[in-house]
Amino acid sequence: MIRTRVLVGTVLALAAGGILVGDDHLAAGYFPCLFVCLMALGVIAGRELVALFPAPIRPSECLVVTGTSLCVAANWFPVAFGYGSVWPLVVFTLAGTVIAAMLLEMYRYTGEPGVVVPRLGTTMFAVAYIGVLSCFFVQVRFLPREHTAWLLALTIFVPKCNDIGAFFTGTFFGKHKMTPLLSPKKTWEGLAGGFLAGVAVAVGVGSYVPVFPRGAVEAVAFGLVVGLAGVLGDLAESLVKRDCQMKDAAKSIPGFGGLLDVVDAVLFAAPVAYLWFCWV
Repeated sequence: MIRTRVLVGTVLALAAGGILVGDDHLAAGYFPCLFVCLMALGVIAGRELVALFPAPIRPSECLVVTGTSLCVAANWFPVAFGYGSVWPLVVFTLAGTVIAAMLLEMYRYTGEPGVVVPRLGTTMFAVAYIGVLSCFFVQVRFLPREHTAWLLALTIFVPKCNDIGAFFTGTFFGKHKMTPLLSPKKTWEGLAGGFLAGVAVAVGVGSYVPVFPRGAVEAVAFGLVVGLAGVLGDLAESLVKRDCQMKDAAKSIPGFGGLLDVVDAVLFAAPVAYLWFCWV
């Protein structure tokens, strides 16, 4: 199990690094690699999330995938056409999803009580969770400052290294359960080890690239705050899986589960990192 996770995790890390490097050197201003990858994320993770829900309240896969894809694509419209703002487009996409979901429920209504409202809820949750949170990866990349490729790398690798550090520390030294109901394998020792790993990544990048104006203190704070957001993102997905009585979102990635199991931490970390880079 550990060997599989290390091997597959290494491949995923190299792939993510390669995508960031390619994105930094191709078509500056449009970031085509990021666009393709986030569109794929919206499709795959959206389908995995839909499959988690029990049949009576399972939303339309087509509607969820379309909504998440349009949320992600909306980030490129202002760049492509040279005017406008992304957030009104995202809100418009969410509004369109609400209308489409209501119309779909009208069409397929059978009179069965207690399924329409939960299904509308799972539809909007899926689009917001995958589609809206993914927007912040693009917004970090589009920030009007230097080294945005490194900022995006920090947004991804700080929470993921936190996750990796927590896994190994918890595996070898973990004794005290942190959230036995949500995630039985998580321990307080693992949490501490994860924070150390995330902070180490932030400090390491900050010492190499001038992305933290306040130096090492800001890097440490960033590692802690974004690392915590990643932990909460991991637990949030665990909450959904537990409620749906599923262990993993899918079985497409050996040792990890599905794509949603891989990106759960960074989905929560992305908006936190974006706000940090904007305001701190």
